[in-house]
Amino acid sequence: WEFNGSFYQPSAFLMMGIPGLEALHHWISIPFCALYLIALSGNCMILFIIKKTQSLHEPMYYFLSMLAVTDLGLVLCTLPTTLGIFWFNMRRIGFDACLTQMYFIHILSFIESSVLLAMAFDRFIAISHPLRHPSILTKTTVMKIGLVIILRGMVSLLPIPFLLKRLTYCGKTELSHSFCFHPDIMNLACADIKVNVFYGMIILLSTVGMDFIFIVLSYILIIKTVIGLATKEECLKALNTCVSHICAVLVFFIPMIGLSMIHRFGKNVPPLVNTLVAYTYLIIPPALNPIIYSIKSSHIREALLRALRRKSE
Repeated sequence: WEFNGSFYQPSAFLMMGIPGLEALHHWISIPFCALYLIALSGNCMILFIIKKTQSLHEPMYYFLSMLAVTDLGLVLCTLPTTLGIFWFNMRRIGFDACLTQMYFIHILSFIESSVLLAMAFDRFIAISHPLRHPSILTKTTVMKIGLVIILRGMVSLLPIPFLLKRLTYCGKTELSHSFCFHPDIMNLACADIKVNVFYGMIILLSTVGMDFIFIVLSYILIIKTVIGLATKEECLKALNTCVSHICAVLVFFIPMIGLSMIHRFGKNVPPLVNTLVAYTYLIIPPALNPIIYSIKSSHIREALLRALRRKSE
């Protein structure tokens, strides 16, 4: 502990694996390793295929590349501490290292939410204004959107580590997860955390909350457009281009909303449920997104098959 008058700040926090199953951590690490391996290889494969396939150099796949990079970032943020606990019981993480990990986890989560919104906008333009789609979403425009997404995440979350560093901590230093979350760290403080709670809620609602609302509105407009199409075949073809994106949205937002509710209102929720929802939120989407897009996107699938044939020759 660092002492300065009445101000206390822990030198480190203790992270938690899966409560009640500590004796099985080595066995539990096997499915986690599989998920991390799928996430790393799958997202790298998506990036490689999009880069090497000229026909995939269009807005939909540029946004998919952003999603893959974001998922890789989330995996690399949580993998060292999660497997460190499961394999070596390395629970200790320095105070500043914890704040750094927390900052990047939240930034990448916000970026993923914004990329999913950009992908919904792309699908809306492609279905509602197909002839104007190439002129509206040019390569330059997509790059600008990507830059705005990154800056929004970085700037909006920049005060969070400083708001946590100003707090006085005492008593417990044990976190609820094998990685650092803002609400989790904040709840260990024995000072007034109203500013942290208020700022965290405002940022969450104004970024991820607004993204989700605009995604829903985009799909309402898409459905309205699709209903006006002439034939049933055209309707199904238009909606089929959105299936993979809808799956990615559900896989990301459902666990995220659940975890936010648990941290803020679920005081009596069992620790095991809290832990499993957190792992679902941060590990499952990066592992599932490449599978979803590989299965549902015929262009990705065909490019993958061509790449495999070239390797086998």
